[in-house]
Amino acid sequence: MYLLGCDIGSSSIKASIVNSENGLIEASEFYPKEEAPIKALKPGWAEQNPDDWWEYLKIAVGNAIRRANIHGEDIKAIGISYQMHGLALVDKQLKVLRPSIIWCDSRAVPYGEQAFEAIGEAYCLSHLLNSPGNFTAAKLAWVKANEPQLFESIYKFMLPGDFIAMRLTGETVTTVSGLSEGIFWDFKENGVSDKVMKYFDFSTELIPSICPTFGVQGELLASVASELGLKKGTPVTYRAGDQPNNALSLNVFNPGEIAATAGTSGVVYGVNGSVNYDTLSRVNTFAHVNHSDEQTRLGVLLCINGAGILNSWVKRNVAPQGISYEALNQLAATAPIGSEGVSILPFGNGSERMLENKEAACSIYGVNFNIHDRQHIARAAQEGIVFSFKYGMDIMNEMGIDIRVVRAGNANMFLSPIFRETLAGVTGAVIELYDTNGAVGAAKGAGIGAGIYASTAEAFASLKKIEVVEPNVSLTDNYYKAYTTWKTLLINHQSI
Repeated sequence: MYLLGCDIGSSSIKASIVNSENGLIEASEFYPKEEAPIKALKPGWAEQNPDDWWEYLKIAVGNAIRRANIHGEDIKAIGISYQMHGLALVDKQLKVLRPSIIWCDSRAVPYGEQAFEAIGEAYCLSHLLNSPGNFTAAKLAWVKANEPQLFESIYKFMLPGDFIAMRLTGETVTTVSGLSEGIFWDFKENGVSDKVMKYFDFSTELIPSICPTFGVQGELLASVASELGLKKGTPVTYRAGDQPNNALSLNVFNPGEIAATAGTSGVVYGVNGSVNYDTLSRVNTFAHVNHSDEQTRLGVLLCINGAGILNSWVKRNVAPQGISYEALNQLAATAPIGSEGVSILPFGNGSERMLENKEAACSIYGVNFNIHDRQHIARAAQEGIVFSFKYGMDIMNEMGIDIRVVRAGNANMFLSPIFRETLAGVTGAVIELYDTNGAVGAAKGAGIGAGIYASTAEAFASLKKIEVVEPNVSLTDNYYKAYTTWKTLLINHQSI
């Protein structure tokens, strides 16, 4: 018996097949092999075509089934993870109306800021746990204001995972967790926020039906089953945004537990057992996958848009042509801690919530043409990403989250020794690396939702810890000195 997990990322679509009996990964595939395009028609914009996600998913799933050498009809449940905060719009025929405005698009910031002021800061923070900011509700408001004719054609708005589930099942449904990440959910009233809907003048008919995070959310259409090589009626039994799902994949469910990831963007995600929020909305609080009326489980999310995308930019534009990421890490390692005075602020990928929704360009400081070379830029880029993590983690500490252990998948930036050693060194946290990914987590989530696993403990009994990185106390002063220089530059940069 097998489980299929699909992770709808902005760089690729991943598909993993997990053997439900022993928890082993039978196959993992992703598509496209090069990063999926993100269209930026104007500065600060970022769009992708939802129909492209669907085409990529079909290829990734087909390749995973072939690689696992199984019969698709032996897959018993499907789980979905997806890039958070995006906006997908369909008409009554369930056809896409426009490209998706994705997570790193910053055009909606003014709409969110105006709503924050008009609805009231106290209400937003105590009921929504966030400013409307640059989230899905504000993006839908931008469409309403700038594309009114198209807005009138909308049947349902959806998050990226909702759209993929719709293509699989023909059903338009969403989750409480999804509505909370879009800033539509009122945690005090335990329902869709009337004030948000009334302020933006949105009809509640635009909202898909609400289904549980775990449980049957729809069944595979016959036509889609034939196309994917699966069995008609296979249930979709789990859905969550990529960061709550990353936490799930690392068995992070309870207060004080921390998950991190560092792909295109970087995230630290901690679970709170009580309602809390940052008064400046620099870190954001959403319903975690196991949140319920009876059990408060809220995910506090620190997101840095400019993470792996900065490292990728350095690889393409600074490092020797054709260099691998492993070789780039080796090049960076030839520079000392602090990169001999070079500091990089990694904020060049849209507005940063940690900077109160300011769109700060990436900045490089301290370059001396006589002593600095590629290796200094390569190291400073990775250090700058880590230092932005540290800056945000300090905010989480102020909210009462004590970060001592950080769990992460052994992937993306966490493959870099410099990245993980700097993170451990500057924060004092132990870094635990596991053999998992978002698609595998989604597959196990599907097993929980389908009742194949009796508990989360059973679902993640096979989770393998593959490395532990302890802080090197002899280098703590060096890391902290470099961070202090970086933080001073950030504060000065923000005041410009």
